[in-house]
Formats: sequence, C-alpha cells, structure tokens
Amino acid sequence: MYCAIYRSKKKEGTYLYLAEKDKFDDVPEALMNSFGQPEFAMMINLDKRDKLAVVDINKVKQSLQSDGFFVQLPPPPDAALQAIRNKNEKL
Repeated sequence: MYCAIYRSKKKEGTYLYLAEKDKFDDVPEALMNSFGQPEFAMMINLDKRDKLAVVDINKVKQSLQSDGFFVQLPPPPDAALQAIRNKNEKL
C-alpha cells in the first residue's frame, strides 16, 4: 500500500497522508482550509515498513482504507518545555 505524504505550510509538524497522490477529494473542506496549501513531501510504501516515526502505522493504514486520508498532528510539548514557554510568555 503506497501513500503520499504532504506537509502543512500553515501548521508546523502537521502532515496529511493520502491513499492516492494529489487526490484530495476525500479530505473535508474545513480540514483543507486549516491545513493550508499542501506541500508534497514523499511517497512511501506502507507494506514495506513495520512502523513510522511518529504515528502508529496500523492507524494510518486503517484510516487510508476507510477515509482515504490520515492527519498526523505534532506531538504535544513535554511539561518542562511547556513550563519554560509559559514563563517566557509572561516576560
């Protein structure tokens, strides 16, 4: 199973996986609006991989088969980093 991966120019660390390259028909309009102009990143063969770096490969495959797309959001910041960010915002 091949899939195309696009990165968001609007939301850093957000990626859109599609079952077919450049086929955005299954992606809801609201999601496309918040995602922004997709930038093609790569094609990968999910059948030749055991895992992906950030998300569960089985969830990706299931979502691609049922919905035609999968959205990978950036991981939440860890608590220590968030505490530093909160202090910096007060300055």
